[in-house]
Amino acid sequence: MQREIIKDPSGEIKVSFGYQCDTKNDNSWDIPNRVDIPSPGKLRRANSSFSCLSGAALSANATLANTNMCNGIIGAEILPTLDSPNSFRRVPSSPSLGKMEFLSSSLQSSMSNMSISPSSPNETLDNDSFSSSFLNAEEVQMAGGAAGEDRVQAVCSEENGWLFCAIYDGFNGRDAADFLAGTLYETVVFHLNLLDWDLQQESSGSSFKQCVLNSLHLALCQAENEFLHMVEQEMEDRPDLVSIGSCVLLVLLHRKDLYLLNVGDSRAVLASYDEGGDMNRTARLQAIQLTDSHTVDNAVERTRLINDHLDDPSTIVAGKVKGKLKVTRAFGVGYLKKKDMNDALMGILRVRNLISPPYVSTEPSLVVHEVSNSDHFVILGSDGLFDFFSNNEVVKLVNSYISRNPSGDPAKFLVEQLAARAAESAGFSMEELMSIPAGRRRKYHDDVTVIVIILGTNKRTSKASTFL
Repeated sequence: MQREIIKDPSGEIKVSFGYQCDTKNDNSWDIPNRVDIPSPGKLRRANSSFSCLSGAALSANATLANTNMCNGIIGAEILPTLDSPNSFRRVPSSPSLGKMEFLSSSLQSSMSNMSISPSSPNETLDNDSFSSSFLNAEEVQMAGGAAGEDRVQAVCSEENGWLFCAIYDGFNGRDAADFLAGTLYETVVFHLNLLDWDLQQESSGSSFKQCVLNSLHLALCQAENEFLHMVEQEMEDRPDLVSIGSCVLLVLLHRKDLYLLNVGDSRAVLASYDEGGDMNRTARLQAIQLTDSHTVDNAVERTRLINDHLDDPSTIVAGKVKGKLKVTRAFGVGYLKKKDMNDALMGILRVRNLISPPYVSTEPSLVVHEVSNSDHFVILGSDGLFDFFSNNEVVKLVNSYISRNPSGDPAKFLVEQLAARAAESAGFSMEELMSIPAGRRRKYHDDVTVIVIILGTNKRTSKASTFL
């Protein structure tokens, strides 16, 4: 595990995490322009679908204070040990490992008094399922972090060769992103453990893959129900909670299958060589966007939203949903989904003429991509990254960087390049931009979270399927 903490001139801490497998004795990875340099810190693995994971984040916003939500559970204390993505933590395996033990001890303590809706799996969880199923806890390592209202999470299993990554891009506050970072992974684990993963060994058809995607969808729906239930309990004291939400980008990589769930405008971009290319230095690297962008700027989303609310001529106002939100799908943001939550707001904060809610959907885009020998790496990023770079640009930057620095941190490099471009766009030097305190830099760049997964696979066919 690589760890690096850099302090910029303003005193703000920028943190990155990296994870690299030891590929020296594994011939299944065939990555062009990459040289694997043995390192004592690399972790050995017999079989895997990725050879390097790196993540970095940059805060633009002053994180909004969270007070007294569920007795302070969803607030500043929820992620004390996961407050920056600078390390993986090993979680011990146990036949009696309970659901809550997947989280840090401090997070477990914080959540022990959490008020949840009856839909929680706590009441029906079979603890033994964790030790006998695909997503068991043995050799699991975790990382998590924060940048303003963004949250990032990565969990991997050395033994079983799977990787879970998620970016939660919060808005109007950090409560929703904090809730996701504290609960969604364990909810996903619960639903995936209900599947018979042995079936995947017997069949390569789409039915099992659809079941995995359905499980991710169910986990998100459960998290949404629980979060809005909590908001309803607290909105009398904290009416601002009804406007707080988050975009969600979730990735599960297992063997040759890359599962993606997306709600909002975060993005997953695959770097893949031309079909039929020999993957040598002359092969052309393409940028393939694997996720949809759920914003009013997307003509498909805009048309869908208008058609869903034909009785409301003010569905889109000034380029935003009900004049409030640019994303058309998001977690939380209850006031655009439920009338009683909208009524909790006062004055100009309340939505006028909430005729036919919900106006914002939690229905995700779901995709499974079969990783091929031509696929090189995947870039996950919150929309702050793509405010300054196109898909092609981020692919070219990462490819150039890892060609020159095979054991470096491409995610941190992308964040540094973004800061440089933001400074140039504002007419500042890099030093001048970074000297502006976080919170005041929001006018120059958004919170930015980046994860780069360098793939390592062989003899696989490339195919992307979308399930709606």
